[in-house]
Amino acid sequence: MASGQVEPTGTPQHPQEDEEERKKLRRLQIMIDMVMSVIAQDPHLGREEATQMANDAKRAALAMFPDKELAFDLLYKPRLQRLLRERYRII
Repeated sequence: MASGQVEPTGTPQHPQEDEEERKKLRRLQIMIDMVMSVIAQDPHLGREEATQMANDAKRAALAMFPDKELAFDLLYKPRLQRLLRERYRII
């Protein structure tokens, strides 16, 4: 497919855009991993603070990837919720 053409997914494919997308996705993964690590390991972190961190992570993800809330809710929200339930015995 020639540069600048649209793939079947509807997104233009340019190597530079692909690289930027990969970098943003990697940053998001690192951010989620860090948030989960802090929630799991910080003995002084309260439930409200942990919940706020999860909410802030979602807000940051949506700032990086507007219109991808469904993807976040499918990929990351269940992991964060499970961690909060396990850590704080939330039913």
